[in-house]
Amino acid sequence: IQYTTKDATHNFIIIIAIYILILYTTPLSCLANFSQAKELIYKIKEGLPKGTFIGAIGVDLNLDFTVEPPFLFSLTQKKVSEQYVNINNTTGELYTSSAEIDRETLCPYSSEEQGCFLSLDVFVLPQQYFQLVKVKLLIEDLNDNRPKFPTDEIRMFVPENTPVNARFAVELSAVDPDLGIYGVQTYWLVNDFGVFTLDVEENDGGELTPFLIVTDFLDRETQDEYVTDIIAEDGGTPPLLGAATLKIAITDVNDNCPKFTESQINVTLHGNSSKGAHLAHLHAFDPDLGANAQISYAYSERVPRDTRSLFHLDKITGRIKLARKIDSFTSTFYKLTVLASGPGCIPAVATVTIYVIKVVAGPPTVMPRYIAPEKDGVVTLKESEPALSPIAFFTIKNMDKSRRLDCYLEGSGPFRLVPYQQLENEYLLETTNTLDYEMTSEYELIVVANNTQGLVIKAFLKVQVLDENDNAPVFQQSLVEISIEENNSPNTFLTQFQASDPDSESRGEVIYILGGDTPGIFVVDRLTGVLTVVTSLDREEKEKYRFIVRAVDQGTPRRESVATVVVTVLDRNDNSPRFINKDFTFFVPENFPGYGEIGVLSVTDADTGRNGWVALSIINGSDIFMIDTGRGALRAKTPLDREQQGTYQLWIEAADGGEPALSSVTMVTVLLLDVNDNPPIVLFPQSNQSYMLVLPSTTPGTSIAEVYAVDKDTGMNAVIAYSIIKRKGGEPGSFAIDPETGNITLKRELSNRGLYSLLVKVSDHGQPEPLYSMVMVNFFVNETVSNESYIQSLLTRDIDIEVEEKPWYIGQMTDGPERYELFPCRPVLIALSVA
Repeated sequence: IQYTTKDATHNFIIIIAIYILILYTTPLSCLANFSQAKELIYKIKEGLPKGTFIGAIGVDLNLDFTVEPPFLFSLTQKKVSEQYVNINNTTGELYTSSAEIDRETLCPYSSEEQGCFLSLDVFVLPQQYFQLVKVKLLIEDLNDNRPKFPTDEIRMFVPENTPVNARFAVELSAVDPDLGIYGVQTYWLVNDFGVFTLDVEENDGGELTPFLIVTDFLDRETQDEYVTDIIAEDGGTPPLLGAATLKIAITDVNDNCPKFTESQINVTLHGNSSKGAHLAHLHAFDPDLGANAQISYAYSERVPRDTRSLFHLDKITGRIKLARKIDSFTSTFYKLTVLASGPGCIPAVATVTIYVIKVVAGPPTVMPRYIAPEKDGVVTLKESEPALSPIAFFTIKNMDKSRRLDCYLEGSGPFRLVPYQQLENEYLLETTNTLDYEMTSEYELIVVANNTQGLVIKAFLKVQVLDENDNAPVFQQSLVEISIEENNSPNTFLTQFQASDPDSESRGEVIYILGGDTPGIFVVDRLTGVLTVVTSLDREEKEKYRFIVRAVDQGTPRRESVATVVVTVLDRNDNSPRFINKDFTFFVPENFPGYGEIGVLSVTDADTGRNGWVALSIINGSDIFMIDTGRGALRAKTPLDREQQGTYQLWIEAADGGEPALSSVTMVTVLLLDVNDNPPIVLFPQSNQSYMLVLPSTTPGTSIAEVYAVDKDTGMNAVIAYSIIKRKGGEPGSFAIDPETGNITLKRELSNRGLYSLLVKVSDHGQPEPLYSMVMVNFFVNETVSNESYIQSLLTRDIDIEVEEKPWYIGQMTDGPERYELFPCRPVLIALSVA
């Protein structure tokens, strides 16, 4: 197909138009996929709490938040979102999530140069604004880890001949997962003992290694171990420390050589001594350890070969024995030079001189025959063996019978060598007393036989005492007295028992057991003897506990001893004083004498000593009443008058002597009982000079007057009786008075006009003697009062009063004119008065 230029131009224009149309009709999101991803980096500290702001992605991207629809932000890694960070979907703000970020967990192997990053992918939506934002969180280190040694105890071995300034690396150095300055910066020793110091070296990788430096000369024989703490310190502010126990063991070097305990030994040997006879025991000592302290014994080259063959030297034990029989009948001596050699040492030298005594009639010998168990010349005896227990027979052979023989025992201890019955040259070795392992466990004895020519024969014997459980444990104190304040906290330490048992091994091991009657609140540790009380004690419940503790050994049979324990519970002021009654009421007659005892307030306090001393005081009313602090007796300072005040209420406080003091309060009611101390008071008629007008026409039975009186007392002391005791005018029985009301009634017609007078006695019923008052009741009999002055003159004139007859209550009067019974209901009134 042929295209012209015009066709080509036309086609190009069509292509451009199609491209422009596609550009404007295709959504922007199709192009957004090709935009380059943004990257944001935020720095945060590790260990931030939940909700801490990290950064705002939208702001840092300079996004326009006014567009519609609004931006949306989301994290693609849900696991990271839930564990470390949260994002605000609308603002793009990042916050820490629930789990704190730990740099050492997140990046366990990262260095300070590499940094620790947490990478996040954030989508910016919706689609028309889509962006992929790469967010990196740089986790900065905090000093949140202290240095830690790989083990709690570090052991180092330093030879005792180490030169000064020698260095030993502490390979088990501390590790701190923090970076840089927050890692381990230095090491130091808590105690350098004056012979050590610590230096720190850094390798090419930046790791620090502590070096132990010896600053003074060491001697294992003086001190073989040094124990201190090594401290690792980081560079935080404040620094964090890690510690481990550093044990420096001083190892032995062969810096000591053997030395003989005796360098010159003299031995006497009889010419007839038998083969294998013990001659001497050399002993050399080397304070080094192990192979450095191994000693071997040998003869010097100066000792002739035939002499060496005659006297056998044990190269390990240093014992010299007769190797073969000496056939010598002439006196001679041998000089043995013995060397004690150690590794790398110049041998120590000791000289043994053996004097051979001439034997005329054959070699005398001491032949032992053992009764007690024996092995290699060592006899064993139980310490329970009684006195005079036989040990061995010794027979002296080949002695010249013409010479007197002396045989005796050398060595200390409860032993004796005695001739056996009548047998010649037979001797019995036996004990003289019981043996005691705890005093002496081993004896070395020598049986010596000599004659008058100076011939001496010796036989050596060792006695070992076997321990038995013959000692019971012994307490340091047989009576243990303990004091403890009440209200103690549970599991309080009381004391530690100490009992000792001199027996050996398990026979001397002591355990502690409380007696069967011991209260269950006390517990003792079987091994340590520590006594504790498991609960709080109350002195008011029980003040003393008494029980026994047993100390038991582990021998067979077991032995034990006991100690008495007395636990005294000391008082604390934890109880307030208590009155025996909730309140008190005392009845006291009025006019009770001043300072008389009204009543006693009983009060108790369960505490003791000063805590139980109780003092009483009156909170109110102290101006009238007082109280004895000791007896609790309540007294009034002055006599009391019921008519002024009949009831008193007092508040009494009881306080103890504790620190601080405790107190309680009670109420005391004092009720005053009435005493007949007030006579009746006549209120009407008002005076003896008053009178009343009575008409002559007044008919009998008419009430013409009334005497009215009151009494301030109460009860029977205030019950009033009225009686006419004297009269003037009228005939006897003309007037009658009601003994209860005082109402006067006319009983007969009054025939004469003029003045009539009645002397009325107003008496109460008080005990033991009633009180009374007198009043004159005047009647003027007339129609009217015409001359007042005349009547007054009659009243003031002396009047002869006649004793009134007792016509209607004769027989009701008691003996005497003032003792009578007007009321048959008197007992009822008395009962009512008391009620």
